Amino acid sequence: MPATKRIPERMCSGCAQHFPKKDLVRVVREPSGEISLDPTGKRNGRGAYICPRAECLKKARRARRLERALGVPIPESVYDAMEEELRRREE
Repeated sequence: MPATKRIPERMCSGCAQHFPKKDLVRVVREPSGEISLDPTGKRNGRGAYICPRAECLKKARRARRLERALGVPIPESVYDAMEEELRRREE
């Protein structure tokens, strides 16, 4: 019986559901302190994952889940920029 390849899963910080890692968008806090979306998932720094939907970002924003996961307060302007980028990806 061949071994099945394990697909890495991560939990969305917005809806708290588990998805394959490649289906989620990584939010990264770089060593410089900058917070942004990481579509490649390979940037250096502390990361958290969200679904590629603006509504999940809103849920994570309300509950401050990304701030807890990244360990720093996130300014409203950064949330607004991330939400705008996710909306563009949805179209």
